[in-house]
Amino acid sequence: MAEKKEQIIAIIGPTGVGKTALSIELAKALDGEIISGDSIQVYRGLDIGSAKVTKEEQQGIPHYLIDEYEYTQDYNVKLFQQRCRETIAQIQAKGKQPIICGGTGLYIKAALYDYVFLDEPQDETHHQFLESLSNDELYAALSIIDAPACKQIHKNNRRRLIRALMIAHSGKKKSEIINEQAHQPLYDLFLIGLTMPREQLYARIDQRVDQMMENGLLQEVTQLAQEESIWSSAGFKGIGYKEWYAYFHGTSDKESCIDQIKKNSRNFAKRQYTWFRNQLPVHWYDISDPDWKQQIQLDLAEWRK
Repeated sequence: MAEKKEQIIAIIGPTGVGKTALSIELAKALDGEIISGDSIQVYRGLDIGSAKVTKEEQQGIPHYLIDEYEYTQDYNVKLFQQRCRETIAQIQAKGKQPIICGGTGLYIKAALYDYVFLDEPQDETHHQFLESLSNDELYAALSIIDAPACKQIHKNNRRRLIRALMIAHSGKKKSEIINEQAHQPLYDLFLIGLTMPREQLYARIDQRVDQMMENGLLQEVTQLAQEESIWSSAGFKGIGYKEWYAYFHGTSDKESCIDQIKKNSRNFAKRQYTWFRNQLPVHWYDISDPDWKQQIQLDLAEWRK
């Protein structure tokens, strides 16, 4: 008889769709504890721009992988994989239900599946050469050398482009190595995906950014930006923060930066949908359906038997 896998719930979906509120509700109903699957909320001090769940919103439910790192520290998918799996084990040891909540799809898949990370080859000369290329040149090179890997990387994601090219330079393409992995879940998963009509989601995202401004986003960034080095930190590469660079360096006004945050957030939501639909076996629920919460409860009850 096959060994029974531990049951894990993950709540995914685009930014602004209501994942946090549902996670709290399910944690209360299922005696659960919540692990953040967000790549920015892990940083201390990056609160408003990351829409970090507040102590009040947590309603006494334990949350993990929030406020664990300084914004100057590097935090990546490999670190998340390790910390998430450790935290799942801690929650399970207490007899609680682990619930992962977040929109960073690769992070969640890496933690929950048998995803093995590749050690980046060290060839400093080639690395320096790649650093000298523009994003367009890197993307063009990868599209020729490893087209499957290129399709999974945004052309402006310089770090991932360089990493894929470094791996290819070592003799085996990233896509070939990944294809050799089984990509099987390590747990018994129930993946809840929240969705809503696209126009409504975009309007909700815009309203969310406006609310961030009312909550003091510009003041938060102003305080952090007293140190010029903040702009090169890992934490400030997230949407809601990186857009302010132009404002603080005199090349854009406040309203233009706000519009850019909204645009980037909408584009990110679109990419999230595409990624989740292609990469994970998600149970999708349209929150515009009046019975969506009841359906989740029914489906979870059946799954947990």
